[in-house]
Amino acid sequence: MKKIFSTLALSMLLSLGVASSAAGSSADLVAAALNHGDRASADAADDGRRMPLEVLAFAGVEAGMTILEMEAGAGYYTEILSRTVGASGTVIMQNPAPFDGFFGEAVTERLAGNRLSNVRLSKTNFDALDAPDNSVDMVTWILGPHELGFEPAENVTLGDPAKAFQEIARVLKPGGTFLAVDHIAPAMSGLDVGGTLHRIREEIVTEFAEAAGLTVSRSSNLHKNEADPLDNGVFDPSIQGKTSKFIVLYRK
Repeated sequence: MKKIFSTLALSMLLSLGVASSAAGSSADLVAAALNHGDRASADAADDGRRMPLEVLAFAGVEAGMTILEMEAGAGYYTEILSRTVGASGTVIMQNPAPFDGFFGEAVTERLAGNRLSNVRLSKTNFDALDAPDNSVDMVTWILGPHELGFEPAENVTLGDPAKAFQEIARVLKPGGTFLAVDHIAPAMSGLDVGGTLHRIREEIVTEFAEAAGLTVSRSSNLHKNEADPLDNGVFDPSIQGKTSKFIVLYRK
């Protein structure tokens, strides 16, 4: 299974112009993480929909990296990233404190017994990232940038959008990368639909990223779905789990 997954990911990356040596190395590492014996079956059951091997191999995750995972949620990707970067790497698992009630005990259970010893939990807003300047190899924000248009409670915000991207640029090392993945919003829609449809336009993310000093490195159509009308919420049963998503890698 590992070799099949790696071959598929490598083929996809080569079609995007990613060097074969880097693509193959990353795909092999991620495949090994997905096949780890301590991985929960519930996580593995979600792989077909989320395509973590292809997404992370596209991003170029490597052993020894320091990765800041913005809005890590209950930790589905956290565990994969932890196993991929290995003992010489570090994962900062970031969630805003107002999101605590959304995950129940899932985060505590994920990290219990120091089972992911290279993971550090950080509870900050998106515009106050908990990492020194120029210290992170990669920032990932998977299905999260739209939250900048979401207020989880009255008068509670998750961070200033422009400052959030400035923080991403601040913590990244020169040459470091930022992986953004999110549900695509309708054309001409504003940031506010992040709080209603839970979507965002790729152009908005790129505008914020470029204003912070990042540049587009490459993008992927891996998660595009032409059948998604884009104008319904991502939790609508007709489209939940099948939304069209952009995947963009930016570089500092």
